[in-house]
Amino acid sequence: MENSEAKKVIFSGIQPSGDLTIGNYLGAIKNWVKLQDEYNSYFCVVDLHAITVPQKPADLRRRTLELLSIYLACGIDPEKNTLFIQSHVPAHSEGAWLLTCNSYIGELSRMTQYKDKSKKAGDSVGAGLFTYPVLMAADILLYQTDLVPVGKDQIQHLELARDIAARFNNTYSPTFKIPDGYVPKTGAKIMNLQEPTKKMSKSDDNLNSFILIMDPPDVIRKKISRAVTDSLGIVNYTDDQPGVKNLLNILSAITEKSPETLVKKYEGKGYAELKADVAEALVNELAPIQAKVNELLKDKKALEAIYKEGASKASYVANKTLRKMQKKIGFIPR
Repeated sequence: MENSEAKKVIFSGIQPSGDLTIGNYLGAIKNWVKLQDEYNSYFCVVDLHAITVPQKPADLRRRTLELLSIYLACGIDPEKNTLFIQSHVPAHSEGAWLLTCNSYIGELSRMTQYKDKSKKAGDSVGAGLFTYPVLMAADILLYQTDLVPVGKDQIQHLELARDIAARFNNTYSPTFKIPDGYVPKTGAKIMNLQEPTKKMSKSDDNLNSFILIMDPPDVIRKKISRAVTDSLGIVNYTDDQPGVKNLLNILSAITEKSPETLVKKYEGKGYAELKADVAEALVNELAPIQAKVNELLKDKKALEAIYKEGASKASYVANKTLRKMQKKIGFIPR
């Protein structure tokens, strides 16, 4: 087997701030499973990021363990990857502070997510929301990451991480690898079922607009049957029919057949048949994952063993980078 040291490093994480949708699964986690043989992968439950907005402690604990269980149930192997909870590796918080002191208010205030949220919240916007892109930079840079899987909404944050890394390297001498974005060869962008020009989001007020990984079969069928299409009645894969295109993308991501191949299958058939097939494909894809998640959550001891081992592996690597940072900044070694 190839030495993991020679493999490129990938880092990615999801916040336990809400229940995961099929967008998280088909757009990210399903791809991570394919990456784990090719890369030295760090997959993290980013709970420190979750608290940039208020969380109920009991919900945060439940979702953190559920998200870890979803990673495992989807096929992420803790033997092949480093799988951990972010707050269990203190180097993330400490590294973030060191990088915050090498960041500028101007560049942080230009982050579009901060600008959008601060418009709504005004003066009561949390400081964590302002500085969390620096924590994200620490997450990435501590592992000497080569590649970061990013969606369009995170490209700006990756650019900031690259800028901060280059600034630190120039100020103190080379310390970090400059990470690149990773766009997977396959990876569906799953859209809102009610407004198919918008990305599917778990925070949407309309419950029919998204499907959760843990939704029961009858709920999945109902939501797909209510998905917005159009009045043309012809199954085509075009931007003019965003609702139909989205259903084809979901089916394509599960069956691994191209949307063009699927279009041929539905020649002369209506939307009802397409929706029924999408619903059944989703139910069949998610059923074994849901069963495995429920099984894992019953055995808290086994889960604890996995996240403790993961934190130990992650800390070993992260602390090496942190010690370099501290030494170069001028701190006395511990």
